[in-house]
Amino acid sequence: MILLDGKATSARIKSQIAAQVEAMVQVGGKRPHLTAILVGEDGASKTYVANKEKACAAAGFTSEVVRMPATTSEEALLNEVARLNADPDVDGFIVQLPLPRHINENRVIEAIDPRKDVDGFHPENVGRMMLGLPSFISATPFGIVTLLEEYGIETSGRHCVVLGRSNIVGRPIANLLSQKAKAGDCTVTICHSRTKEIAKYTREADIIIAALGVPEFLKGDMVKEGVVVVDVGITRIADSSEKGYHLVGDVAFDEVAPKASYITPVPGGVGPMTIVSLLKNTLKAAINRQS
Repeated sequence: MILLDGKATSARIKSQIAAQVEAMVQVGGKRPHLTAILVGEDGASKTYVANKEKACAAAGFTSEVVRMPATTSEEALLNEVARLNADPDVDGFIVQLPLPRHINENRVIEAIDPRKDVDGFHPENVGRMMLGLPSFISATPFGIVTLLEEYGIETSGRHCVVLGRSNIVGRPIANLLSQKAKAGDCTVTICHSRTKEIAKYTREADIIIAALGVPEFLKGDMVKEGVVVVDVGITRIADSSEKGYHLVGDVAFDEVAPKASYITPVPGGVGPMTIVSLLKNTLKAAINRQS
């Protein structure tokens, strides 16, 4: 069993990005700038945005976090999106999800300029990705594909089962893995909460992408020997430790790992790859704007 080490892989890619940024600056280019809008006080979102700030600094980017209270109106948020769309210093920006329930997420996403949509959620970018055209690919699927490529995992002709059908992970990763590409040419099955006898599909899978959001859903008796497992889930479980919790994924790691050929840890697997993919998208946006 080999761990798919997202932490080490992302650090290596981050160094490559930093070198590219410095080369841009040396010839008179501008450092890429990423802005994040954070609405409310969600703990996981605050941690994620803080990690993005650190990653930007390490890669030589400039960055900013726009913090807005949970009571922010949809109109006020849309005004902030419009401001960032028009700001020539901002190469890319994200609106951290989830948003407070009184705000329509789709309306906010559709208001973002697709050229600055480094989260890859705007319908224009999603549509271009589906057609295999140049686009910003949402960061988590982009990170998964990159991780598979970096470890040289063969995907062509393999059966991949995706657990989950969200617009952020499940659907886009299923599409990417089915495309004609280095980490592609898979036969893909999507399973979800309404799928009957999910284990019947997972036992046949060569590759499993677990993105249901259900802690330790995938058990050892649900996979075959030699399977490649990518665990996207991350859930805080309360305990008596100093932090008061520990993190688990959608995979029962201790049961599944002995049967797997490759598997991601939680934490340290997909999470760091998501952040470095956001950096790659922002660098691409900066290059597009400066060319």
